[in-house]
Amino acid sequence: MSAALQAAPAASSAAPGLACCAPLARQPLSAEDAAALARTLKAVADPARLRLLSLVAAHEGGEACVCDLTEPLGLSQPTVSHHLKVLVEAGLLTRDKRGVWAYYALVPGALDSLAGVLTTC
Repeated sequence: MSAALQAAPAASSAAPGLACCAPLARQPLSAEDAAALARTLKAVADPARLRLLSLVAAHEGGEACVCDLTEPLGLSQPTVSHHLKVLVEAGLLTRDKRGVWAYYALVPGALDSLAGVLTTC
């Protein structure tokens, strides 16, 4: 994950006199960090992908097989697999291949890091 997507430090851990601000409020983003953040935001800007993140996170054990996700979304398996691939490439989900099925789980802290970038003081 790029430096732009690192969560802002908590107020209690910030150096005295330094404001606890998200990266967007501390300094301008570099072109590289802006591109990385835009890719991640584009990945979550789709309603089906937001639902997939929610379905995976709420699934028993915190992981779900693609076969568990097609019916709730009402989309075909290839379409669901495409959306899951986008979320994996954005660093929001992990993929674990088991036999013929792939299981997905949230990357620990990925959503918190994204939220930290967008949160202001």
